[in-house]
Amino acid sequence: MKNEKIPYKIYLSENEMPKAWYNLRADMKDKPAPLLNPGTHEPMTAEELEGVFCSELVKQELDNDTPYIEIPEAIREFYKMYRPSPLVRAYCLEEKLQTPAKIYYKFEGNNTSGSHKLNSAIAQAYYAKQQGLKGVTTETGAGQWGTALSMACSYFDLDCKVYMVKCSYEQKPFRREVMRTYGASVTPSPSMETEVGKKILAEHPGTTGSLGCAISEAVEKAVTNEGYRYVLGSVLNQVLLHQSIIGLETKAALDKYGIKPDIIVGSAGGGSNLGGLIAPFMGQKLRNEADYRIIAVEPASCPSFTRGVYAYDFCDTGMVCPLAKMYTLGSDFIPSANHAGGLRYHGMSSILSKLYDDGFMEATSVKQTEVFDAA
Repeated sequence: MKNEKIPYKIYLSENEMPKAWYNLRADMKDKPAPLLNPGTHEPMTAEELEGVFCSELVKQELDNDTPYIEIPEAIREFYKMYRPSPLVRAYCLEEKLQTPAKIYYKFEGNNTSGSHKLNSAIAQAYYAKQQGLKGVTTETGAGQWGTALSMACSYFDLDCKVYMVKCSYEQKPFRREVMRTYGASVTPSPSMETEVGKKILAEHPGTTGSLGCAISEAVEKAVTNEGYRYVLGSVLNQVLLHQSIIGLETKAALDKYGIKPDIIVGSAGGGSNLGGLIAPFMGQKLRNEADYRIIAVEPASCPSFTRGVYAYDFCDTGMVCPLAKMYTLGSDFIPSANHAGGLRYHGMSSILSKLYDDGFMEATSVKQTEVFDAA
């Protein structure tokens, strides 16, 4: 029976929207391991990273100590087009499951790009514009990140070059064309446009591609074209920082009605969705202020947490990116052509990998056919 005291959707007002992102690393006693230079295997310096990423984003990437980082006003104004997003009580699902549990989900699909990815895309495009760049390059799996970045670049009048995993490029033509509608160029990866793409195709003829392949191509395109930088939609510390707005809003909405969750569940590919959702709750857990059971759910076809190893590995298949210490299936891992395109990355965020290895969260993997059957 519906509890009339709690509405189907819990909304926050514009004034209640967070004005700062939360940096989870500030509350981690044991910090995530640093990125390593692929040539020297020494920790990457800001100067080295600035050859690939925007300068301000490099500062955010390396900041282990600042708990809250102010969201620039221009980004907050953009957020107001679709934020705060609603927290929805799943009354019908509870009834179908005949469960005593109260289920809530944070709905991030109420923006033109269709996913949570826009939260970081607009931030990264903003910093690229502030730096005076011509454009950015990136990769995308199922296309949510590519769509979000295309939209953000269109807003700031930046060029956008997207390398889309070939399997998804063919499976999801509508997503591909939405990116092009926003003005982005979209190339199926691996391609003959880059040296690393040619190399991968020579070694794996007919491959359906992977996010690791697409990352290699996007990075090469960025570093060989003046006025461009590479941006990434998940995995990196800066991306989890931007996505913390999801968790901050979720916690504010729950606090509004005096609700404390027992279990927090999120899908896990590279870590942006899960990391963003759990950020303030994990912060409480790290500060011993509250306890939660936190569960990462990943696809059985690309289970980096549950079947990977915790070690330094390349972030890309072409081995041109820095090495990150993370749960990984190997940078040369090419998953089966399953439908969960955005969850096909071979590794996991360094932040989440460290938290998982230290026992602060759990992980499980599921087969896509079982998910469809359950639905």
